[in-house]
Amino acid sequence: MSDFGLLDLDEAETPGDEFESIDVADTEADRIARRRDREFSEFRKRIKDTEQFKVEASVFDDATFAALYKLVQDGYIDAFGAPISTGKEANVYTALAGSESPDAGGADLTVDTDGDEGSDDTGSDDTGGDERDRSTSDDQPPTPDAEREVAVKVYRINASDFKDMRGYLDGDPRFEGIGSDKKKVVTAWVRKEFANLRRAREAGVRVPEPIAVERNVLVMEYIATEAGRAKRLNEVHIENPETAFEVLREYMRRLHRAGLVHGDLSEYNVVFHEGQLVVIDLGQAVTTHSPNAEDFLRRDCTNVANFFASQGVEVTSDGLYEFVTAED
Repeated sequence: MSDFGLLDLDEAETPGDEFESIDVADTEADRIARRRDREFSEFRKRIKDTEQFKVEASVFDDATFAALYKLVQDGYIDAFGAPISTGKEANVYTALAGSESPDAGGADLTVDTDGDEGSDDTGSDDTGGDERDRSTSDDQPPTPDAEREVAVKVYRINASDFKDMRGYLDGDPRFEGIGSDKKKVVTAWVRKEFANLRRAREAGVRVPEPIAVERNVLVMEYIATEAGRAKRLNEVHIENPETAFEVLREYMRRLHRAGLVHGDLSEYNVVFHEGQLVVIDLGQAVTTHSPNAEDFLRRDCTNVANFFASQGVEVTSDGLYEFVTAED
């Protein structure tokens, strides 16, 4: 297979099979919400007065305001921006990157497409307490960039589909004994997405850079151009579908070898950005230990194979499954 800009695995910190547990105890955001000091109250009022809050007030409870407030205090975001997308479980917004947000990115794939580049979500090891989880692309200090935007994904505690989330958490060794408390389940889901993104990047898969997580809020790289969000695979004409398929199946194999299955992979969860494929929406990704991992992987293979078959690529879901799960 031609390289086509795929990240050299010698440069990737290929993770092993071990998974650290994730703490879902109260965070500093919960404590700030209970305390309600003057600065937090003023911050809360500023956001409540914005137009997007008036339209989407159901997303923001006091603890969510507190999570955003803490992320601003810690330097991960400077200013809360406009909505990128809305969904049943979460809304995604732009925000100006703070001084602690690292420059993100990666050069993995070059693929020719027709159409403008412009994701709904383009946008862990848990530290617990009031420390922020963070991930940087190298060991250098982050560079402030007041003009750079990041994506802020805000999960609804009350409106999230609790039953669907449980299906992706049950059997995951990181969440044993989490119970049925809805807030803990949603908090676990957000931290799971952060952990999955970080593990995927370590395995050499191009995904949005995870930056920070606080309670039900995830900050990550915003995959976009000056024209707007990056376009999904189904929104562009692919000049070289064979190349795109080869790269995506390699990403699926790297995820599997890192102990992860995407769980909802399709043309709707892969975007083009600057000639590269970027895999998004890893919140539902499960470990290969999950009792549902086999079914999810089979479904991913069927979705990907069907899409690329429609693009003229000779591929079957069984053949793709064998490639992804093959041992060296």
